[in-house]
Amino acid sequence: MDFGNVSIAKQANILYDGNITSRSITFGDGSKKTLGIMLPGEYELNTVNKAVIDINSGSLEVMLPAEDWVEYVAPASVKIAQNSKYKLKVTSLVDYCCSFIKVTYK
Repeated sequence: MDFGNVSIAKQANILYDGNITSRSITFGDGSKKTLGIMLPGEYELNTVNKAVIDINSGSLEVMLPAEDWVEYVAPASVKIAQNSKYKLKVTSLVDYCCSFIKVTYK
C-alpha cells in the first residue's frame, strides 16, 4: 500500500505491555489508520468508530459482540461495528493495518 498526504504520530500506541503496538496515521481528509504488530496472546479491545482490520501477515481468532470465535489467516479483513468491545486470540505474530470509519449522522 502507498499512502500520500499523511502525518504520522512519532509516539507509538503501546497496549498490553508492548504486545500490541501501532503508529497512528492521519490523512489530509482527516481519516485515520493505524499500522502495527500484535504478538501472540489474548486481548480485549474496543472501538468508538467502525473499524476494518486488514491482516497483512499472521493469524488470529476474533470474537465480536454476540458472536462466536472466528479464525482469520492473512490476507484477511475483519469488520468491527462502532462502539464495540471485542476479543482477540493472536496465534502467530500479526502485522496489521486498521482503518477507522467515522459514522456521520444527518
